[in-house]
Amino acid sequence: MTIEEAVAAIRRGEVVGLPTDTVYGIGADPMSEEAVTRLFELKGRPDHKPIGLLIGSLQQAEVIGEISGVAVGLAAAHWPGALTLVVIPKVILADWVGDAQRQTVGLRVPDHPVTLELLAAVGPLAVTSANVSGGEESLSHEEARALFGDRVSVYVEGRSPGGQSSTVVDVTGGEVVVLRQGPVRV
Repeated sequence: MTIEEAVAAIRRGEVVGLPTDTVYGIGADPMSEEAVTRLFELKGRPDHKPIGLLIGSLQQAEVIGEISGVAVGLAAAHWPGALTLVVIPKVILADWVGDAQRQTVGLRVPDHPVTLELLAAVGPLAVTSANVSGGEESLSHEEARALFGDRVSVYVEGRSPGGQSSTVVDVTGGEVVVLRQGPVRV
């Protein structure tokens, strides 16, 4: 499927599949509660588990979240790439995006040209790996389609070469706290 078809599906509040530089993902408009609810239902993801945003650039990240101190250096060194920074949002986010209890959000600029093209067209997306919660992650649109079928509206064709979910670090306290180790060593 094409980027244009994915953009139209996202704008209709539907879930789409997309390749990233880590694992193949499923994503939706982060401002649509219904769309994000579908993401959680597809994965069987617990409601309390935060969902982050894929964004298109450091400049976009600086609008959404507090990128300062150690976060600036990490972003400069690893974006685009497989590093998710957990930051304090500067904008009001929907309750179903990020961690509402802690008032944080994970942000990542993926190093994948197709995904960056999609993000340039629609803005930030709530994205999670294309798998059932706790299961093996999909690496391609074929694997994701075999898992989710027609429950995902559009699968952007592509393969995700990373094979490992991003490294997630919390930088909200001034120190780097690794929440999930992935391909980027911090």
